Amino acid sequence: MVDAHLDLAWNALQWNRDLRESVQVLRVREATEAGPGRGRNTVALPELRAGAVRLCFATVLARSSGTVRAHVDFASAEQANAIALGQLAYYRALERGGHVRVLSDRIALDAHVGAADAGDPGEPLGVVLAMEGADPILEPDDLGDWAAAGLRTVGLAHYGPGRCAGGTGTSTGLTDLGRALLPQLDRAGIALDLTHLSDAAFWEAIEAFEGPVHVSHGNCRALVPNQRQLSDDQIRAVAERGGVIGMALDAWMLEPGWVKGHSRRDGVRLERVVDHVDHVCALTQSTAFVGIGSDLDGGFGTEQSPEGLDTIADLARLEDLLTGRGYAPADVARVMHGNWVRCVQEWWSEGTGI
Repeated sequence: MVDAHLDLAWNALQWNRDLRESVQVLRVREATEAGPGRGRNTVALPELRAGAVRLCFATVLARSSGTVRAHVDFASAEQANAIALGQLAYYRALERGGHVRVLSDRIALDAHVGAADAGDPGEPLGVVLAMEGADPILEPDDLGDWAAAGLRTVGLAHYGPGRCAGGTGTSTGLTDLGRALLPQLDRAGIALDLTHLSDAAFWEAIEAFEGPVHVSHGNCRALVPNQRQLSDDQIRAVAERGGVIGMALDAWMLEPGWVKGHSRRDGVRLERVVDHVDHVCALTQSTAFVGIGSDLDGGFGTEQSPEGLDTIADLARLEDLLTGRGYAPADVARVMHGNWVRCVQEWWSEGTGI
């Protein structure tokens, strides 16, 4: 399986979770702590292995947007930059310990996928390094350094106004910094993640950016009306560029009327993910443009995840649900992993990551 959005370093460093330990051990440790998702986490390296998640897009996340949310927002771009670099260092530390393998070129990707397909039990988790919200990038000219550090995909914004673009909950487009960033992203060989952009920023970005685009974690506005979701026109536009859209498992993105902090997870069934898969496939008349981008433990835990999902290992149940909905085995494989693998292969020319 491929999961195109996991905030692993943010959970490890900002929430002090040692992801080498099991979900259950982490829950016991956090049982007396207050905060969203504390003691209700779903993601750790043992559970990723148990669920056969062999590849993920692993993020760095540090905002400097003027809003205030503990563990996410920082008072200056320089602070956000330092936090993001620290998160990159965390992935390299995991790599040195043999827990993950950072993939940054086509040769490494193909070798990792081949080992995963062969069922090699000793293979570490493959990670493609991603940035959620571009606030940590101080200047466009810095992108060469970020690419050299292994960064391979960037989203311009997160929630609220960002330094580069309007994000979720805003109506503003790209900033001057965001416009200057786009050609440099393309030059550095970094793909553009259109997740979280305001409608204005989405359309400006997809029209201006000449490189590969995708949506790491975003569902269908037609099923759950909210600006955080993708409109039908946006879904078609991403597919026309060959991009893949990852289905997120955040309850408020799956079930219409679900309210953060008030609604219960009861009744938000995992089948709702398949409903969103169905919608993307119907719009694009293809199974080639949809995958998984769970965002599990993305600032929430089991209280905001589908009913019956205890850990990320339960994502494997989607295979049977897709089969039960009538998807052929080849199409199930595309949704579960093949589309994202193809997408990243197309980003990287053979033998390079840039």
